[in-house]
Amino acid sequence: MRSRQRGATALGMLTIVAILGLAVFALIRLVPLYLEYMAVARALEQTAKENSGGDQRALRNSLSRRWAVEDIKSIDYQDIEIKRDGKGFVMRAWYRAEAPFIANVSLVVDFDKSVTVGGAT
Repeated sequence: MRSRQRGATALGMLTIVAILGLAVFALIRLVPLYLEYMAVARALEQTAKENSGGDQRALRNSLSRRWAVEDIKSIDYQDIEIKRDGKGFVMRAWYRAEAPFIANVSLVVDFDKSVTVGGAT
């Protein structure tokens, strides 16, 4: 009598390893983008904390200094949208970051961070 084989085949294992390898590679490519987003969020929050009663020019100057220190490349500090909201301001960073993946395939991530400065509600 023939016994039935159990377990994964070599081709099945190779497929699983290939899928996991691609996922790990994608994660390696995306981590720097998220680290830079965290630097952008930190710069916005620290600027808001530092300039609670400032004007738009003071906010831009503070952002400029923080961009240089954090070495942020995906978005320029001049691209940060600063709008008056009540008695304060709202700073918004909306941008798209792209990381090359394999050949002509890229990974694209959209980031959006808003921070209230001063007496805005």
